[in-house]
Amino acid sequence: MKLSVLTVAYPLAPVGPDAAGGSEQIMALIDRKLVREGHCSVMVASEGSVAEGALVPFRVPPGELTPEVHARAQQDEYQAIERALGRWEFDIVHMHSLDFYRYLPPPGPPVLVTLHLPPDWYPGWIFSLDRPRTWLHCVSSSQQAACPPSSILLPYVANGVPIDRLRTHVRKRGYALALGRVCPEKGYHLALDAAARAGLPVLLAGEVFRYRDHELYFCNEILPRLNGNGHRFLGPVPLARKRRLLSAARCLLVPSLVPETSSLVAMEALACGTPVIAFPSGALCDIVEHGRTGYLVKDEKEMAEAIAAVDRIDPEECRLAAQRRFSAERMLQDYFDLYRRLARGRARRMEMMGHGS
Repeated sequence: MKLSVLTVAYPLAPVGPDAAGGSEQIMALIDRKLVREGHCSVMVASEGSVAEGALVPFRVPPGELTPEVHARAQQDEYQAIERALGRWEFDIVHMHSLDFYRYLPPPGPPVLVTLHLPPDWYPGWIFSLDRPRTWLHCVSSSQQAACPPSSILLPYVANGVPIDRLRTHVRKRGYALALGRVCPEKGYHLALDAAARAGLPVLLAGEVFRYRDHELYFCNEILPRLNGNGHRFLGPVPLARKRRLLSAARCLLVPSLVPETSSLVAMEALACGTPVIAFPSGALCDIVEHGRTGYLVKDEKEMAEAIAAVDRIDPEECRLAAQRRFSAERMLQDYFDLYRRLARGRARRMEMMGHGS
């Protein structure tokens, strides 16, 4: 069955393989596979997004990402969705954003909403949406367990990463890596302090989005820690450079202060043969096998101790774990199977119980 899929992004973050956000990277993987298998892929996302299929863009103005800018972007995104629905016929609309309910399409094709963030970041009433043929799902078992009971919540589809595209032959070097969106909940200041305590410099790679609290966090908590200890801020990095950085790092540091629903960067690090040292936040407890592919630590002091012990972790064990557990191909096949079942109108909860693992 050939598919026609409309994917809808968060309005303030461009989509592409080099995107900082996990949901944007997942969208890029879905779009790529749809196109390369001969399906119809259409994406609604902000200007600057990269799609292999058709892109229906809308503009986000430069400057600070204020509530007013966000509200306008939501309106523009809804209009872009209307344009796409008027031009193509879709088997499924797949939405990936925190604020999806602000531009949910009117009744028509089935809608699948991937909840990429902690369930309590969404309004509670989304779990009882009354739009016909509208379904939610999670990206990990820990996230699913945190959701309230809901007749529209399907079994989770676990995230994955492109294992084959992450393979490289780079020797290990003397630094730790932290990578992702630079914002308060990611806790990177703690990683910088822990690594300084352990005597290892940190390369921090990622994007500071134009939200006021993100920029203040960078200025007040990150910049002062870059002086005199070898730590460096690299800014956003494309996939090819990210792969090299991950492969050469002695370890990846993930000091998240919120329950992570998944962690693509932790999966990517393991695929590159790099151990992960993380706080036990949400799905990180499932991704990191303590003592085998990294360490789960409770604070800055334990993170410093784990950094000193990280050479005990076998890089090959990390690679094998990633191949076995975190394949993007498995994730994409799960999504395509789900698309077909939803498109055929057979998405009754009892019928779906075997999907996702």
